[in-house]
Amino acid sequence: MEQKLDPQSIPSTLPSELVRQFVASAHHELDTVQSMLDVEPGLLHAAMNWGGGDWETALGAAAHVGRQDIARYLLEQGAHLDLFAAAMLGYVDVVKSIVQVNPQAKHAKGPHGIPLLRHAYMGGEAARDVVAFLEQK
Repeated sequence: MEQKLDPQSIPSTLPSELVRQFVASAHHELDTVQSMLDVEPGLLHAAMNWGGGDWETALGAAAHVGRQDIARYLLEQGAHLDLFAAAMLGYVDVVKSIVQVNPQAKHAKGPHGIPLLRHAYMGGEAARDVVAFLEQK
């Protein structure tokens, strides 16, 4: 017997243009990220599909451009920490733990194919221990 879905049980989706604007803003515009989240909290976990398997969240955007302020704000709001943000923020124990469980993660690529090590470089001085760990042979 075929089950019918209750329309009330289907989650609504955010307009892709809104998600695109939010993720794009997370590369450089903390004020815009904050005001957009105030209006639409659902954006916090939204991901933009740029095509070809290139998915990016606001946290991912902040991570690969080294915007620690935006990344920390998103995490404070409840964003899910990922390996790439951990590397950029200098969370060496998190990065080591993940690599210990999955050694191939050391060579992982994030949004736009950007390697984990590049995320760590973007963290500057705060991520120097992560860079040193990832550069070990």
